[in-house]
Amino acid sequence: MSVLTLGQVRIHSGTTTQDAALQEATDILVSAGAVTPAYVDAMHQREATVSTYMGNGLAIPHGTNETKDAILGSALSVVRYDGGVDWAGEQATFVVGIAGRGDEHLEILSQIAILFSDEDDVEKLNAAQTPEELFALLSAVNE
Repeated sequence: MSVLTLGQVRIHSGTTTQDAALQEATDILVSAGAVTPAYVDAMHQREATVSTYMGNGLAIPHGTNETKDAILGSALSVVRYDGGVDWAGEQATFVVGIAGRGDEHLEILSQIAILFSDEDDVEKLNAAQTPEELFALLSAVNE
């Protein structure tokens, strides 16, 4: 199952707001045919309940269970903001938007969690110079 393509990986040199990051994550997932534009509201609902900041500079915004109808397929969006994003008081560098059909989101979440739990791997992800390099490091999520 290929949940990530090169077109769903971006690197920005600057910073942005949490709202803008959620919108970009949604826009990428919409372009991938994985969600409807309403999914951004689902992400906001989730953040209002519990922050999706995971540590190690990673935030993994995703929708609530009540908004499953906004999900058309499973996909990821990966955006690195080199200037960081203030994520409910934490500093996020990576914003990984997740859309998963059925229970697929749990498998996707665990793949991302494994990747970002290793500090050496996180260093490599931060050091990647191009979306192509970043995509190559992340391609394990498609296995």
